[in-house]
Amino acid sequence: MSMFDTFLIASAHAQTATPAVTPAAPAGGDVLMQFMPLILIFVVFYFLLIRPQQKRMKEHNELLKALKKGDKVVTGGGIVGTITKVEGDDYLFIDIASGVEVKALRATVTGLVDPTKKPANDSKKAA
Repeated sequence: MSMFDTFLIASAHAQTATPAVTPAAPAGGDVLMQFMPLILIFVVFYFLLIRPQQKRMKEHNELLKALKKGDKVVTGGGIVGTITKVEGDDYLFIDIASGVEVKALRATVTGLVDPTKKPANDSKKAA
């Protein structure tokens, strides 16, 4: 017999050998500890991602319901204008320039423009 054959026979015997000690079934506490990281990840995701998003959606829906004539708004397309007329629950007429009025869906409004806030690129000092 060559050394190669001896190695194959030895490994074959090692593969068929049964362990002296059989693993015991995990206890109830061990199962809970195995799921603890998954539970912890879900809790972290809830408080860092899901809950704040639900809060923002609620605030945005309240903003959309409270829109009225005269509010200066920004649409999802970046158009800034003043609401001139509210038509039903779904449509707004927005004046975007003198004599230019567009009809927009209420749901496309992303926010109100704060009239007290100065533009970021205004480098001139007030005289």
